[in-house]
Amino acid sequence: MRTKSLKKNKINVVTLGCSKNIYDSEVLMGQLKANNKEVVHEQEGNVVVINTCGFIDNAKEQSVNTILDFVQKKEEGLVDKVFVTGCLSERYKPDLQHEIPNVDQYFGTTELPSLLKALGADYKHELIGERLTTTPKNYAFLKIAEGCDRPCSFCAIPLMRGGHKSTPIENLVKEAENLAKEGVKELILIAQDLTYYGLDLYKKRALADLLKELVKVEGIEWIRLHYAFPTGFPLDVLDVIKKEPKVCNYLDIPLQHISDDLLKSMRRGTTHKKTTDLIYKFREIVPQMAIRTTLIVGYPGETEEHFQELKEWVKEMRFERLGCFTYSHEENTHAYNLEDNVPEEVKQERANEIMEIQSQISWELNQQKIGKIFKCVIDRKEGNYFIGRTEFDSPDVDNEVLIDAEKFYLKTGEFANIKIKEAADFDLYGEPVAK
Repeated sequence: MRTKSLKKNKINVVTLGCSKNIYDSEVLMGQLKANNKEVVHEQEGNVVVINTCGFIDNAKEQSVNTILDFVQKKEEGLVDKVFVTGCLSERYKPDLQHEIPNVDQYFGTTELPSLLKALGADYKHELIGERLTTTPKNYAFLKIAEGCDRPCSFCAIPLMRGGHKSTPIENLVKEAENLAKEGVKELILIAQDLTYYGLDLYKKRALADLLKELVKVEGIEWIRLHYAFPTGFPLDVLDVIKKEPKVCNYLDIPLQHISDDLLKSMRRGTTHKKTTDLIYKFREIVPQMAIRTTLIVGYPGETEEHFQELKEWVKEMRFERLGCFTYSHEENTHAYNLEDNVPEEVKQERANEIMEIQSQISWELNQQKIGKIFKCVIDRKEGNYFIGRTEFDSPDVDNEVLIDAEKFYLKTGEFANIKIKEAADFDLYGEPVAK
């Protein structure tokens, strides 16, 4: 075992899970930096903070394995301390303390001041949105609300994140201004449910009001909306998307399923007809909009008939972007009382079938882009390609535009006009053209 070094502690923050966790890690790192602590993200450090995910089985398994890996390093003397925070810790703290006692301390999602204290730092209330971003410099997540008041039967997020709580508009504008000063050009608005924004503070849905203020921030060129809820969708948001060039023609709206039986059991508060009408309304008001959705297959009671209805609907709607998950049976959720009666292999087969349909739809839609010019942001260089995105694509989950780096030079973090020359299922290939 190595001797413990006398040097100043270097804190390594390890992030697992979704964009909300990335944001929380960035806030933690900003607080540590303000306390003059040396902090890094997923690099070497003798003190480790693991920000966990507890959403579904795969994510929980990854979180547990990561904790075990660092506990092993602690036992080998490679790290001095291991702290665990985030959703898994919020949801399963007693179990984790019992099963993995060699972690120095566990913290929930709302215990940032206590976590900072354990790290020898004070919580600084005066920091409004000042954080160390871990994403490429050109984009950043902007979390506009925490928690969720929706009653979805399959979801454990309210157990881990609590009820919906909006952040005031003036705070978010200030945060956006700070990000713009750091060179951020694209804001990705995130929350468990964007459409609920403002109900607690302003007694009305205020997402449109927030967007109208954020577009005024100098330096921000794109604003992207993630995680909207279909029931009670505030249609005034569509008018802002249509009128404001900075608001991307893009919406991420997880719809989960389309069978009336399953939507009722899922407690989604909508129907096949209402959902379909809403999507047609989106396309009527904002014809250029790229709609991303997420579906769940294998939910308790999903029959072959329900699945066929979902398949036909996916073919009919031709979503620009779509992801599909297999149902995960989560304890303490409403659906946990139901029998998880769709076999795992059937769940996987159904997910694969949906993604095969989507792959064909995406290929056909991408062929229509050949010969057209799109404003793209260049996120990074990878191998022999610069990798960019159009306004219709979110980082990590959507299509990418590849430009031959041996033929052309582009600046990462900057925008370029790209003419599409070829198109595959989920990738476009293009060349820069003069403005």
